[in-house]
Amino acid sequence: MTLLILTICCIIIAIHIVYYVFAFNFFNFSKKKEQTNTPPVSVVVCAKNEAQNLKKLLPELVKQQYPDFELVLINDRSYDETEDIYSEYAEKYSFIKLVNVQESDHFYGNKKYALTLGIKAATNDCLLFTDADCLPKSEFWIQEMASQYNGETKIVLGYGPYQTTANSLLNKLIRYETILTALQYFSFAKLGMPYMGVGRNLLYSKEVFLKNKGFNQYVKIMSGDDDLLINQIANAENTAICFEEQSHMVSAPKTTFKELVTQKRRHISTSDYYKKHHKFILGTYALNRLLFWLILPFSLFYVDTTKNQIFIASLIAFKLISEYIVVGIATHKLKEKKIIAFIPFLDLLLLMFQIYIFICNSVSKPKKWS
Repeated sequence: MTLLILTICCIIIAIHIVYYVFAFNFFNFSKKKEQTNTPPVSVVVCAKNEAQNLKKLLPELVKQQYPDFELVLINDRSYDETEDIYSEYAEKYSFIKLVNVQESDHFYGNKKYALTLGIKAATNDCLLFTDADCLPKSEFWIQEMASQYNGETKIVLGYGPYQTTANSLLNKLIRYETILTALQYFSFAKLGMPYMGVGRNLLYSKEVFLKNKGFNQYVKIMSGDDDLLINQIANAENTAICFEEQSHMVSAPKTTFKELVTQKRRHISTSDYYKKHHKFILGTYALNRLLFWLILPFSLFYVDTTKNQIFIASLIAFKLISEYIVVGIATHKLKEKKIIAFIPFLDLLLLMFQIYIFICNSVSKPKKWS
């Protein structure tokens, strides 16, 4: 029995090493590719009833320091002041193009349809996307993201951190999950296996989008306008990452547990449609994190000698320390230093939260939004 327990513990730690010591350090020790590309860019913003957020975002977008860009502003059937705000800015700036989605245009996967209309209306091949509830961290957001776009690279994955809320455990959990997610998709992109991106900071080619028939394969799925598209069209040759601080697009986080659960239930449901090898890689990682907490701490009480207890305790310590170091390096690289001290606790809390989301989605499907 002891031998079996020790073997299982070693396998769990070996898998941990594959991810944390090998795979994730492909991002941690990567360096920015210095590029001076300045292709014409179409910045695409799709909004539905986002008037208050647009009042903050649009002033930041029009003052971006970039030689050639347009703003494609999509109004997805809003009934607040969104259309009026768009029109006001379009009158002031000639580089703004408006796309209004009418109520009669109701279609499967509403946002995907609205985005498709905006993409087709865009003048340029290089498309840069963000959401209405975001703010660029600098005036050089477009410049940083577009600099990685060239003849071969048609997709650039960016980073979208969340605002910091003081003395909020929920906020720390949200920010930690965002860091861990970025560490994964950046690392696997560097390994030549890009599998997702985040729509609040994502760049890709209009030509590639149309060639792959856009969102057609999963138009009836409520989400996935970012991660499922990248899972479909990205590969080792056409994808780059951009993580410099000036390229960050900052979002307002959810402020209640209920809002966070609703958001994550939708997001996680899209992973069912990932390519099989991506699901295997991500599933193995998630299962291994769960098995660690279910098996190693309790194994201390079932082995027969003090020597074996010390061995298992050493494995636990190695896992926690290596995880702290690797994720800590990522937080430093992504300018999220204030969260480093909470990493071990947040990792366990995040795992419990993810189990809860998995159970919720198993019991009932996430509700469709309008």
